[in-house]
Amino acid sequence: MSNPAKSIRIGTMISGNNGDAATRISQIADMGFESFEPFFWQTTKGKDLAELGKRCLDAIGDRDITISTLGMFGNPLEETAIDLETLQGWKDCIDNAHHFGATCVAGFTGRLRGKVLTDSLPRYREIWSELAQRAADKGIRIAFENCAMDGNWQSGDWNIAHNPDAWELMFNATPDDNIGLEWEPCHQMVYLIDPLPQIRKWASKIFHVHGKDATIRWDVIREHGIFGKEPFVFMRTPGFGDSNWTDIISELRLAGYQGAIDIEGWHDPVYRDALEMTGQVHALRHLKQARGGDFIDEMAAYGGGDPSLG
Repeated sequence: MSNPAKSIRIGTMISGNNGDAATRISQIADMGFESFEPFFWQTTKGKDLAELGKRCLDAIGDRDITISTLGMFGNPLEETAIDLETLQGWKDCIDNAHHFGATCVAGFTGRLRGKVLTDSLPRYREIWSELAQRAADKGIRIAFENCAMDGNWQSGDWNIAHNPDAWELMFNATPDDNIGLEWEPCHQMVYLIDPLPQIRKWASKIFHVHGKDATIRWDVIREHGIFGKEPFVFMRTPGFGDSNWTDIISELRLAGYQGAIDIEGWHDPVYRDALEMTGQVHALRHLKQARGGDFIDEMAAYGGGDPSLG
């Protein structure tokens, strides 16, 4: 019996930088994750991605787990040595995504460092028009994470895709159908933007979703503002933040989204380090409950019928 709830899968991110992504998948594949997003930070270090993809799929084996998206995070618009490695990493991930079974590659747009956001648009158009065509030729979509990496409109080091005003400019500059967003509510809440209306407006451009949340400390804002010494917001693992994931997933379903919500950990101020996987497993359960539908698998396991038949 197929489970229609799994048209949206709940998974997690797996670092690929140390070459042990397949080992890590083997370690946690039986915890209930339904998808994985292997990702690289700034460089693939020349890894054989075809071979790594095979090992990742072998680690999954016959489990009902998918890899829909690879991550390549860095600044491919600048030209220092590490930035050029990031650009090459994007090309390598696009060329080898199929070895993982993936149909999407996600990351940052890059940015001209220290300049106003609009100054990056010519370079953005130059680089991403070429990469979009490279990806389209291989049936791959490109998704930009909506993370400012501590930048803003006036200045930044990594990414211009953090603001809906920037999205308008970007998608006008590169109107390719296979360029979209790797969206998450956290990065909008950090800048006091309501994430839910974004799903309704930008659904056609949401290619992948990160499971990350935020807690806005309104008491701190009222007393200290957003530029004081006290942090006014914390990035959180889902289930510990302010987002109503039932509403988020409902809006994604209404918009026709089918794909994965992959948990992005390592940011929660409480559930990190020794408590990292405690937080991630809680998030996995929280997101599955918000998604609903797991009882269908449970009924099938115990010989029950299809509840949709009444």
